[in-house]
Amino acid sequence: MRKLKYFTIASFLRVVSWLSLSAAQRLGRLVGQVLWRLPTKTRQVTDINLAICLPELSASERTQLSKDSVKHTAMTALEIPLMWEWPVDRCLGLVRETVGLELVDDALASGKGLILLAPHLGNWELAGLYFSSRYKMAALYSPPNMAEFEEYMIKVRSRLGSEPVRGDRRGLLRMMTILKEGGIAGILPDQSPRGKTNAFAPFFGMEVKTMTLVAKLMQKTGANALITYTERLPKAQGFRIIIDKASNDLASLDPIVAATALNESVEALIRRAPEQYQWEYKRLRHRPAGEPNPYNPSKSQRE
Repeated sequence: MRKLKYFTIASFLRVVSWLSLSAAQRLGRLVGQVLWRLPTKTRQVTDINLAICLPELSASERTQLSKDSVKHTAMTALEIPLMWEWPVDRCLGLVRETVGLELVDDALASGKGLILLAPHLGNWELAGLYFSSRYKMAALYSPPNMAEFEEYMIKVRSRLGSEPVRGDRRGLLRMMTILKEGGIAGILPDQSPRGKTNAFAPFFGMEVKTMTLVAKLMQKTGANALITYTERLPKAQGFRIIIDKASNDLASLDPIVAATALNESVEALIRRAPEQYQWEYKRLRHRPAGEPNPYNPSKSQRE
C-alpha cells in the first residue's frame, strides 16, 4: 500500500512537471481560489493567522490578503514539481534577477561559514537550487513519513551537489562541519521546532515556540547569517532572489534574545511580500504553558 501511495505521488509530480510555469501558476491560482471559497482548514488557518499577525489591516484588506495568500501557496505547490523534475538549467533560467548577492560573497570571503535563512516565502525550492548551483551547500530538512519519498526528495534536491541533512543529532554535526569548512547551511527558520533547541519568543506579537538552532550553530562555528527569499514575479515572468542582512542579535547567548531576533528577521522579510507567505501553516500553535492554541481555543498548552 505504501509503495502504491508513493507511485501515485511520484506520477502526479511528473505529470504536473509537464506544465509550463505559466500553466502551473494559472492552475495554482484556480486551485487556490477554490480552496479559499470553500470552508476549508486552509482558509480557516489563514484567516486566524492574519487576524493575529496583521491586526492593523482593515477587514477588507485582510480578506484580500487571505485570498491572495491561498492562491500563492497553491502556486508554490504546483511549482515544486517543476523545480524537482525539470532540467536544472531550465529551473535556473527562471531566476530573472538577484538582489544582495554580494552579501553572500562578502560573508564567505571572511573564511567563515554562512547560514542562509529561507522562510516559507515565495518559492523556497528554487532558492535552494540556485544557491547550490553557486556554492558548497547543505540544507536542513525534516524527513517525510514515507521512506521512498525521502529518497526521491534527496535525489532531486542534491542534483547540483547540495547535501540534504536530516534534522537529527548526526545531521546537525554534519552541518557544523560544513559551516566550519566555510560552506553554506540552508535553514527554514519559521517552522515550529521539535526537541529541546527552542525558546518562546514573539512572532508578530504572539509568544510562540521558536528554534534556537541558528544561534547555537553560529556560536559553535562562528558562522555568519543572512536571510533570503525567492519572489514570484507577475505574469509568470519568473522569480527574483533577494538576500538581506539579518538581525545582529541572532547569535546572542540569551536564547530568548536570539529567538526574538530570528522572528524579527523573518517578519521584516514577510512584510515585503505578505501575499507570498505561507499563512496556511499553523505557526502559532505551540504557545507557553497555559496559553490557548489559537486554532483550537478550547485547548491550552500543557505544562
